[in-house]
Amino acid sequence: MTRPRPTGLTKDAGYEIGVSRTLPLPPGTLWRYITGPEGLALWLGRDADITPERGSAYRTGDGTTGEVRGYHEGSRIRLTHRPPGSDQESTVQMTVTPRGEKSLLRFHQERLTSGAEREDRRRHWQSVMDEVTGALLPEGNR
Repeated sequence: MTRPRPTGLTKDAGYEIGVSRTLPLPPGTLWRYITGPEGLALWLGRDADITPERGSAYRTGDGTTGEVRGYHEGSRIRLTHRPPGSDQESTVQMTVTPRGEKSLLRFHQERLTSGAEREDRRRHWQSVMDEVTGALLPEGNR
């Protein structure tokens, strides 16, 4: 009898987590915020600055490093992510998808090392969603 795989454990990419939220904002508005300095600081780290070009390296204020693996203006950024002191990198993808007059914001992270790291990143991405919502929407629209 085959044992079921633990939640979030993939066959090939280690553990993964995805968090999404639909926001009552046009995609362009959300994209400009999430890829601007304030938005990047929320999801990637303080002092984050990425070049929208495949293969470009980045470093955040806390020493996290990585490389842009894909950048599609207005819709998706895919990059590697290695926190300081870690010997393993993961892959993070951020997407903005139109949903009529609204937008779906999604963060997906894979190649995590354990269920505990998956849970930690789930909390992180949920917090990022809360912060983005708080920054862009009046309290009555959340």
